[in-house]
Amino acid sequence: MPRVVALYRHPVKGFTPESLDALTVQADGRISGDRVLAFRFAEAAAPEDRDGLDHWPKSKGLALESFPALAALRLTYDHASTRVRIDHDGTTLVDAGLDDAGRAALVDAVTAFVRASPGGGRLKRPGRLPLVLVGDGVTARFQDRHRGYVSVHSAASVTALSAALGQPIDDRRFRSNIVIDDVEAWDDLGWEGEVRIGDVRLSTAGPIVRCLATHANPDSGERDAKVLTTLTGRVGQAEPTLGRLLILPGVSGAVGDGSGTGGMIRLGDEVVLASGPKAAPRP
Repeated sequence: MPRVVALYRHPVKGFTPESLDALTVQADGRISGDRVLAFRFAEAAAPEDRDGLDHWPKSKGLALESFPALAALRLTYDHASTRVRIDHDGTTLVDAGLDDAGRAALVDAVTAFVRASPGGGRLKRPGRLPLVLVGDGVTARFQDRHRGYVSVHSAASVTALSAALGQPIDDRRFRSNIVIDDVEAWDDLGWEGEVRIGDVRLSTAGPIVRCLATHANPDSGERDAKVLTTLTGRVGQAEPTLGRLLILPGVSGAVGDGSGTGGMIRLGDEVVLASGPKAAPRP
């Protein structure tokens, strides 16, 4: 029986994940405390509209896809006091709250780090500076997609990809909320219909086509693994895909929509497919 073996949330988009024993799926379908803050380019401090929902495309803010060195920062977030601390190589770069002065200090520290990093020259492009730290520190809203998906992948798929790469990689590269075990590599790509994890009932949405963020080592921030071309080459996929999205039934996708039925997902919870697994497309 597939089970949950790791749980993550990412308080600040593109930065250090939190490894937890339990996650709460809110009534709007998002993970509580996940992506509650984001560093956006100056020209993208307000959301775009997609299908009547707020949309915050990652290409218009700091994200590992374009700024892999972010992974070398160690960010901790105190959810109770809404305070952010960022360390690098054992040195604290900034420790501040979310008042105006604290946000300015956080923006200054992160801007200085990114500008000095490989690829930092991208910040010189028009409309990017000054960066803006958006979010209230409580509301989950800065997921890659405009709907409030929960992301999941299997440990076996990562193991198979590691073998194809010829080097070990870990789950943090994929920035999923949920990692499961006791399922064959790539089988989750064939799931259809309802998926129950613990006491939370979700529905399958699309598979996750990956981006350059997965090339960044989650400790050093260096691009040291050619994940995308390995998935389409040695693994034989049409698109570089690992993991899939799950959605809470009955919600509009709007932030704060209370019409769904969420719940708690814990380490060790069983993963049950209502209709049984469909054969996944094989490389």
